[in-house]
Amino acid sequence: MRRALLPALIIAVIVSGLVLWVHVSGVALRLELPLSGALSRGGTINRLVSEKFQYVLVFVLAAGVAWMTIETTRRGRFAIAVAALVVELLAVTWVCSLFGVFFQPLPAMLAALLSLGAAAGFVALREQRARRPAVVFEERLSPRQIERIESGEVPVKTEPKPYDVTALVCDIGNKHDLAEELEPMAFAELTTRFIAHATKTLREAGAYIEAAAGEGVVAIFGYPSESEPHAEKATREAMKLVESFPVAQNGDAPVQTVTVNAGISSGRIIVAPFTDDNRAGTFIVGEPVELARRFCIANRFYGSRVLIGPHTFEAAGQALVARPIDFLSGVDARERHEIYEPVALAEQASPDAIQRRDSFWNGVVLYREKRWAEAYAQFQKARNPDASDDPPLQLYLRRLEPLALQLITTPLDE
Repeated sequence: MRRALLPALIIAVIVSGLVLWVHVSGVALRLELPLSGALSRGGTINRLVSEKFQYVLVFVLAAGVAWMTIETTRRGRFAIAVAALVVELLAVTWVCSLFGVFFQPLPAMLAALLSLGAAAGFVALREQRARRPAVVFEERLSPRQIERIESGEVPVKTEPKPYDVTALVCDIGNKHDLAEELEPMAFAELTTRFIAHATKTLREAGAYIEAAAGEGVVAIFGYPSESEPHAEKATREAMKLVESFPVAQNGDAPVQTVTVNAGISSGRIIVAPFTDDNRAGTFIVGEPVELARRFCIANRFYGSRVLIGPHTFEAAGQALVARPIDFLSGVDARERHEIYEPVALAEQASPDAIQRRDSFWNGVVLYREKRWAEAYAQFQKARNPDASDDPPLQLYLRRLEPLALQLITTPLDE
């Protein structure tokens, strides 16, 4: 109600000024006198309705009609009510003439009709603006994507619709440690730089930015364009993003202390456009966003940088060299989702990297079968001599080392 009041008052001021100028200048006098004479039927006029009262009436009618037109959703029926009001003003003129009072209905009638038209035009322009992709997707899609929508290359539905997409959630993995180490201002500047960098990178890659705040950046690949291979693209962009965040060496957070994590999940979401009085946009509901957020957080435990869900792995596995890490519970606690860590792109992977991936995969399978010694041996083969820092591998080795050594040193007759 309050949002409609200001435009209604502005319309009322403009319409009242225009109507009163027409009345005072005498432009409408040729219509007012014959109209009043016809309604009075030659009756004797003893006094006039005060002009001040008419001025107030004009403004009140203009403001009331404009406000109701903006506020109501049944403008057709309200237009009929305004037409009835115009007829009633003529009836008031006739009744006043019976008592010898001269009332000029034309200013009030013009105020009601002009306010109705002006307010209806305002509502139409607002709704048209709300439907424009540049407004709905402002700061959520790249200019190139918005151009594709406006040109009709990418159709956008105006009703709720399901989409098969890939959700990517990225965040600063060690932000809680940084929040304790850094001054509040330095930590805020670091977070702001990360959000700006991640948002720009993912938006330029064709993603829809669902959220960008202190809890991380949520990007959707596969909406509004449904034709792209969104699972592979999201994974590629995540692998680049976790390595590309530029943090200046200015003393507040050196590059090597900042860890960027990402979680990726593919599946079906529901996208529903909405429009209120001041803005337009969409809201997105679906399990992939929640799972991607959980996978992103899980990186902190496993020491990984990027984790993807089973549907993403199934869709993009041919383009990746990825290894299984563990099972995580889903939105439903009874569900379990296997998560994978992409370690390289298939076209860039060396034979040694593929061999280490296979050894790690064999180790995970043997670990789940509780064949501790064999699993330990496979994980040893998965070691990278050039890079000892492999947190997921070290996590499995720490779990297995006491079990494997116990089995190795235990005599067979025991």
